[in-house]
Amino acid sequence: MKRQNGFTLIEIAIVLVIIGLLLGGVLKGQEMITQAKIRNVANDFNGTSAAYYAYQDRYRAMPGDDPNAATRWTAASGTVGNGDAKVSGEYNSTTANDESRLFWLDLRLAGLTAGPTTGAGSQNQPQNATGGVTGATSVSMFGLNGLVVCSDNLPGKIANAIDSQFDDGVPNTGSVRGGETPAAGTKPSTVTAASAYVDDGSKTYIVCKNI
Repeated sequence: MKRQNGFTLIEIAIVLVIIGLLLGGVLKGQEMITQAKIRNVANDFNGTSAAYYAYQDRYRAMPGDDPNAATRWTAASGTVGNGDAKVSGEYNSTTANDESRLFWLDLRLAGLTAGPTTGAGSQNQPQNATGGVTGATSVSMFGLNGLVVCSDNLPGKIANAIDSQFDDGVPNTGSVRGGETPAAGTKPSTVTAASAYVDDGSKTYIVCKNI
């Protein structure tokens, strides 16, 4: 009688257990990465608020809007705000000397946040953990008025976690709100707040919080 070759039930069971362990490790690793990104984005919000209040307390002015910045730092010469108690310009502006970009230059010159203080990158918004940027503006975002800090390119899961951590987890209510990332060339301030954060792997969001 010819013997048939193949795996025994025990061997198959061992293989399945190993595959299960590997998949569990991969999923756990992905969740740890996601949680680390959530913490980093939350820290960006908190750090920006802390730097803003420290600047305001020290100089009695808003970073970016400070008309006296050039009297303190030569690097700010010719690039100062108008002193109207607002930070103008979209949070993700790429226009040189917009107050929303001078916001970061002033904070860096004051030593309150990291980044270059001279050259082309001195006004750049800092990058966040998801490859987007963190920015600040007084332009109304999703119905939020006053100075807000925004973080973009956030997947639905991360956007929901940030909103839930600081507020109610609902993107169109409360002090933290969010909307879908618009098409290239569209001003974020023209986007309406979303009704919910959808974690479908394709949508990304801008989340903004009052400072």
